[in-house]
Amino acid sequence: MSATAADGVELAPFKESRWPPAAAVFMFMILNLAMRIWLPREPVIALPWLLPALEAAMLGVLVFGHPADLARHRRWLHPTAVTLATLMVAAALWATVRLIDDLIHGSALTNDPTRLLAAGAVVWLGNNLSFSLLYWLIDSGGPIMRARQPLPADFAFTQHMSPELALHGWRPVFLDYLHLGFTNATAFSPTDVMPLTHRAKYTMLVQSTVALTLFGLIVARAVNAFT
Repeated sequence: MSATAADGVELAPFKESRWPPAAAVFMFMILNLAMRIWLPREPVIALPWLLPALEAAMLGVLVFGHPADLARHRRWLHPTAVTLATLMVAAALWATVRLIDDLIHGSALTNDPTRLLAAGAVVWLGNNLSFSLLYWLIDSGGPIMRARQPLPADFAFTQHMSPELALHGWRPVFLDYLHLGFTNATAFSPTDVMPLTHRAKYTMLVQSTVALTLFGLIVARAVNAFT
């Protein structure tokens, strides 16, 4: 039986699992901790426990609060999750700035291709995961609001534009936004998902610009270090 909103609107019988975003955050948190243990004194590892702490807080919200669960919806969950995702994006962007500054001015890290590629990969993955979480949480007002409306608001997926390709009642879930984050960071432009609003367009613009800069500088410096 479908749930009903306070305004009397019938909600779609759609419930998203908490485990894919929680698993993604957990795996990246472990990778982050490993990097901080391996390279504790590198300039790119500024405030070494800040990002893992943000990831642990986000993991707690995802597992125990479950912002996509209609049945246990609490008004504070979505704003809290959006705030944490925004802070994760800011921390990832700051790590990117530190790494780019290190690449420009040079250090022991940038002269060691193995450590440079490892640090660059973690920073790149952090950007992708943070932006993916932010896309998932802001699109159409978040996963709870998406369960109430079939039409896209911020991002139009292939299944929105060609409904015959999707099952009835299809909604994008976290894995769709994770794919969006990675394709935007590798193609540096929209691929199969079209941004519809200014906030969607310019969030994607920031991510693709950062990814392009990071790719160009790291690959060029790594090739130079290898040779």
